[in-house]
Amino acid sequence: MTDSRQVQVWVDADACPTPIKDILFRAAEKRQVTCTLVANRYIPVPQVAWLKSVQVPAGFDVADDRIVELILPGDLVITADIPLAAKVVEKKAFALNPRGTFYSEDNIRQRLTMRNFMEELRASGVQVGGPATFSQQDRMAFANTLDRFLTQHLKKT
Repeated sequence: MTDSRQVQVWVDADACPTPIKDILFRAAEKRQVTCTLVANRYIPVPQVAWLKSVQVPAGFDVADDRIVELILPGDLVITADIPLAAKVVEKKAFALNPRGTFYSEDNIRQRLTMRNFMEELRASGVQVGGPATFSQQDRMAFANTLDRFLTQHLKKT
């Protein structure tokens, strides 16, 4: 990230839980950081200068590709999509999942491998459980991690 630009927050909004969007909306307004939701459908956002919604055409990974195209090193992307997170990390940006865990160069390969393995199991007819129900603890973990990130990465003006 260059000294002349403020970090931005990008949201893979198609599957982002509503409570996470609400946390992001409050943080963007409080911290005056641009937060852009990208989805293949219109996502309404409060009429605040810091919040934007970008609608992309329907299609496989179109929203993900737009995020990768727009992010710059140092930006933060909110996503549960592991292949998108891998591309974000590759571009030297930060990827945070809605449960408050960062994807990093250290953990992304293992997560991709596990994702691909589970996908193969599902494709072969094996019943595998999905992720755990999104909980209040997940919301709190996300809010706390986001707050720490913004405290560390926003320029002091």
